[in-house]
Amino acid sequence: MKRALIALFAFYMVSALSAFAADKGSWTGYIADEKCGVKAAAPGQEACTKKCIESGAKAVFVTDDKKEVIPIHNQDAVKGHEGHHVKLSGSLDNNELHVDKVEMLASAKKAGDKKEHAH
Repeated sequence: MKRALIALFAFYMVSALSAFAADKGSWTGYIADEKCGVKAAAPGQEACTKKCIESGAKAVFVTDDKKEVIPIHNQDAVKGHEGHHVKLSGSLDNNELHVDKVEMLASAKKAGDKKEHAH
């Protein structure tokens, strides 16, 4: 009986700890800058997004549905992907995305369709 209680207690402890662990998964969207957010999450915004990030703005992740703008914990992980449409793999912890892997996705950009936004 004592072993059963210890095993049950251990099971509940592991279950409780896993509930507090970061949510692992993958998301598709755009690497944008915190200044422009959703406005920068579109094909043709790569140069502007890169310029803003190089000027000190932090990179953020904007989901494809443009309903979420998520801060990126490890900024160096997305370096070189400014403005790109990507699939990110990683974990979401304390409302920040820790990026483990970045995969480029095909852009929906049509030939000659390039819009710039003002800062």
